[in-house]
Amino acid sequence: MPCRDAAGLPIGSATERIVFRSSATEADHEPKCRYSHTTRMEKDVTSHMPKDVTPLLPFPVRAVKPSRAVARRKPLAVAGLFAGIGGVELGLRKAGHESQVLCEIEPTAQAVLRRRFDGVPLHDDVTTLRSLPKGVELLTGGFPCQDLSQAGKTAGILDGKRSSLVGEVFRLVKKHDVPNVLLENVPFMLKLDSGQAMHVLADAFEKLGYSWAYRVVNSQAFGVPQRRERVIFLASKEIDPREVLLGEEVQEPTPPADPLGKLACGFYWTEGIRGLGWAVDAVPTLKGGSTIGIPSPPAIVLPNGEVVTPDIRDAERMQGFPAGWTAPAATVAKDSCRWKLVGNAVTVDLFHWVGKRLRAPLPAGALLDGRRIKANAGWPSAGWNCGEGRFGTELSTFPCIRSREPLADWLRHPGKPLSLRATNGFLERTTRSSLRFPPRFLELIRQHQRRVSADARG
Repeated sequence: MPCRDAAGLPIGSATERIVFRSSATEADHEPKCRYSHTTRMEKDVTSHMPKDVTPLLPFPVRAVKPSRAVARRKPLAVAGLFAGIGGVELGLRKAGHESQVLCEIEPTAQAVLRRRFDGVPLHDDVTTLRSLPKGVELLTGGFPCQDLSQAGKTAGILDGKRSSLVGEVFRLVKKHDVPNVLLENVPFMLKLDSGQAMHVLADAFEKLGYSWAYRVVNSQAFGVPQRRERVIFLASKEIDPREVLLGEEVQEPTPPADPLGKLACGFYWTEGIRGLGWAVDAVPTLKGGSTIGIPSPPAIVLPNGEVVTPDIRDAERMQGFPAGWTAPAATVAKDSCRWKLVGNAVTVDLFHWVGKRLRAPLPAGALLDGRRIKANAGWPSAGWNCGEGRFGTELSTFPCIRSREPLADWLRHPGKPLSLRATNGFLERTTRSSLRFPPRFLELIRQHQRRVSADARG
């Protein structure tokens, strides 16, 4: 089902555009952002929403109608840096954009890209990528957020003295004057060095003449059962990036307080002392594995009390890929390498949304009110500078909401019971924890422990 805009219409529709707002009073949401319309028309749009979306919104919805029409834009020619297994590129391709070159250094990821993007040139090392194909209009990529910190402490990222991967992004941006740059990173980048890392990034784009906007977005908004937040950063010399990223907002769903026995719930079995990663009707963020490369998918407590880890094919689907997407990696390494690739990937559906908004932006995004972003402070969940200074506000991490089956029904492949060793280790750590665990959760884990122990004696 296509992701919907605020009126429940498919993204890209030529009909009216409106922006989700909560039905609560404006005062209830201070300091939430405002859409600064001079002529503001609000109406209840719940009746216009698709029937399969309405049940996921346990609150009334109100909307704001933008004051001008939306022009549809042409697809863009894309260069993908740090491409991984192609999550950004696949999402953009679904929206009509075309990859012209990919760059990825990991051999297992390269095997996936060669199979899934047949015919697209693939370069192995960004530091030796001398040029981009002619006509590239959008450069995409992600890089370790610590690179921003390092760049800020050394010579910077625009003067040619590069010691980080982010410097390679700007080398290519400067050389080719790429009109649009799309980056993704973890939300921690907003707090790194008390916000200074983000100032380094913003400074660099502003010196090159770009407008920019960013937003923290949750993959769950797009119909995948994975709680995964990422910062999406768009810089442009052609369009107002606020109209791509900030033009719509849905209140984040509130999970039930006691879901066990009713809904599947995910958690990190590798934790238990300082955190749990508890996710209702979803799994917590898929990770690339342990520091020594051992796959560590999250566990799921099913409604029937079974405790399993998901099959790799369902993990691929949790990132928006077709089941089996990473299978080519097993031709160059052990099959377990696929977990790292999936954990390090981005969610396809998120970038499908971005790709559609690049072609059909929402003018309401440019009407946001915000507050000046101060130096030496963390950045809010959304921000921008489109020529009038740096502003920020708090936005929901759900720009839209897309329905799906409950996690227990969504899974297509049998999970693997959490091992006795993993279960024992988790329960031992909880004895040393001060965490408050969900009601009945630990008893269900102990029941699972007894079952797998009996099976082992078998």
